Amino acid sequence: MAYSTRTLVLMGLGGALVAGLAYVSFRDDPVPVDLVEVTRGPLEVTINAEGETQVRDLYEVAAPIAGTALRSPVEEGDPVRAHETVVAVVQPSSSALLDARSRLQAEADLQEALAARHVAQADLRQAEETASFAKTQLDRTKALVTRGVASVTRLEDDTQKLAVATAAVEAALARIEMSDGAIERARASLIDPAETDATPAQCCIELTSPADGVILSVSAMSQRPVAIGAPLVSIGDPEDLELVADILSNDAVRLNPGALAYVERWGGPDVLQAELDRIDPKARTKVSALGIEEQRVDAYFTLTSPQEERPHLGDGFSVFLRIVEWRAEDVMQVPLSAVFRDGESWAVFVADDGVATLRSVTLGRRNSQRTEVEAGLELGERVVTHPSDAISDGVNLVERSEL
Repeated sequence: MAYSTRTLVLMGLGGALVAGLAYVSFRDDPVPVDLVEVTRGPLEVTINAEGETQVRDLYEVAAPIAGTALRSPVEEGDPVRAHETVVAVVQPSSSALLDARSRLQAEADLQEALAARHVAQADLRQAEETASFAKTQLDRTKALVTRGVASVTRLEDDTQKLAVATAAVEAALARIEMSDGAIERARASLIDPAETDATPAQCCIELTSPADGVILSVSAMSQRPVAIGAPLVSIGDPEDLELVADILSNDAVRLNPGALAYVERWGGPDVLQAELDRIDPKARTKVSALGIEEQRVDAYFTLTSPQEERPHLGDGFSVFLRIVEWRAEDVMQVPLSAVFRDGESWAVFVADDGVATLRSVTLGRRNSQRTEVEAGLELGERVVTHPSDAISDGVNLVERSEL
């Protein structure tokens, strides 16, 4: 059966249309992805930590005696000068009031002391009489010895008796003095505290500032009783600040003095810079928010940014530190989101003419955003970031920005 030319053309067009529809229906759609280029540039590896500011040289003024701290003569923020500005006034403790039982005991102690003095006075009179008699006897014996009537032995005995009697007089006098002291002590315990309280100008201790600076804190503004060593005020220079950060001990061993740190989230618009000064030699155990025991250590930093770049930054303010552990100026790198594990090695998907190509790579240093590529990629190649399960070797790709 012969077909006309027109019929053949129509049949060819129909077949082509069917083949095109079949291709469109059964082919895989390209997967939309985000692509980035492999670049070279500086790369930093940092240790991130929360920290806070603190005055480098802090002076705590404490109560030197137990007593009453009068109302504070200074407030927080007041400037002070060394050895001139009075920062606290402490009044010595008043004697305690006696309850009924204690008062009866004190009165009994006074009566006992008075009676002891009477006994001591009687002993003194007896000792004086004995001493007087001993002296008379000694004088008589001396006269008899001179005339040859009495022996030398008797003279020695009378001399010894006079010495003993004299010592007894001295002992009686000492007992009277002891009784007088006991009487004064007993009477003092009965004195009403209101009768002994003196005015602040007569009795109180004025404490001056140990250094130039600013009052950072006052324990209490109002008058209150204090014990020996109770803190009263703290003084420091708010412009001379250092930073302290609580970091893991296994991070601390990788840091050296002088390491650069970026200070962020301190409240100002600029990123400040600081320098690692020292790390405490002893770590401590601390339980994390997840309940894991960690060994942590304090690291101290000196702010190197000038004062005008950090206005109003004071003592105890919260900061966030990015401490530079390692830095290189010219490193081939890709975003950390582009690499993933492929068995025992790392891999990326490279976009080669719109087709995904699985490529094994060797990685070096990395931070929270980017990683160093030591081998496996060339400068300028484009890799897929955040690859999904829909991507595999040979899958067609389309850049999301072109949709």
